[in-house]
Amino acid sequence: MPTLFDPLQAGALNLKSRIVMAPVTRNRARGNVPNALMATYYAQRANPATGAGLIVSEGVAISPQGVGYSDVPGLWNTEQIEAWQPITTAVHQQGGAIAAQLWHVGRVSHVRLQPGGRAPVGASPIAAQTRVYVAGEGFVPPSAPRELRQDELPGIVREYALAAENAIKTAGFDAVEIHGANGYLLEQFLKTGGNQRRDDYGGGIENRARLLLEVMRAVVDAVGGGRVGIRLSPVTPANGIDEINPQPLYTYVLQQLAPLGLAFIHMVEGATGGPRVVEGHPFDYAAAKSAYRLAGGQGAWMVNNGYDAPMAEAAIASGAADLVSFGRPFIAMPDLAVRLKKHSPFVAPDPATLYGGWDKGYTDYPTLE
Repeated sequence: MPTLFDPLQAGALNLKSRIVMAPVTRNRARGNVPNALMATYYAQRANPATGAGLIVSEGVAISPQGVGYSDVPGLWNTEQIEAWQPITTAVHQQGGAIAAQLWHVGRVSHVRLQPGGRAPVGASPIAAQTRVYVAGEGFVPPSAPRELRQDELPGIVREYALAAENAIKTAGFDAVEIHGANGYLLEQFLKTGGNQRRDDYGGGIENRARLLLEVMRAVVDAVGGGRVGIRLSPVTPANGIDEINPQPLYTYVLQQLAPLGLAFIHMVEGATGGPRVVEGHPFDYAAAKSAYRLAGGQGAWMVNNGYDAPMAEAAIASGAADLVSFGRPFIAMPDLAVRLKKHSPFVAPDPATLYGGWDKGYTDYPTLE
């Protein structure tokens, strides 16, 4: 039986363990530009023997319009692309692999974070019930969004593809993960709670899934399916999103993703960062995986949300998952693989230093040895 500590070939990725660092936004990229402190942070967590076999980076904005929080990194200009190179190099020097999570927040933003102070955009003009981080102000309600015109959508698809090329061909990432979860732009189109459109991108399942699938096909065309993954969260209420009937929606999405030759599917089970079962929102993850496999999908099946050592070991040993990702545990435990092997108690991060600041609560967490 496979274990958490065995290697895995996931598309073009030769991973040295089944332990993945999930994307965690930390707001340390001042001015949306990565920096040397981030290289230290990721390198601390990159050695497969002590940390992650694969790191999925914090959300990386594909464009200025895609920014929804202060001081998150981007991949849309030369300065940003070049600033990522020392970070990916530092990860590779530790023997690890790193994927860039490509991100457009859609309506989950504020006019102070948007170019020219313009309104954020979304599938429909429905305000997100959440908070966004604005430096100097803390967490504030997002601004009211405007509905994206249909003629704007091909440009957003191109921005995803260009960001993927920037990530892999220049910045040194091994792969990209498309952020299709947690109430951000692609999920705003996908789910009924964010999409009231009456054009080709609204209404039935095929229309609501259209933008996500167009993005995935464009990114695969740009960099190859073996270096592409996607994160999905069928029932999370994150950022005020909801879907009245998730099982057929995600069955369709996974069946359409199957022919693309993806490296992995990153599935959030339950509410992101919360309960694994969302009341009133049943979802059969095993059936979703089966639908993907029956449609020919070969990508590694990655699971996330609330896993501890026994749960992760059981998921891998049973074949329910090929990879297990951990988000918050990696914040305070850069040597998470060691702790998982020893079944050491998890250490909670300092909530006061999760977002913003500098090295405190970022690169100063101790290891066991």
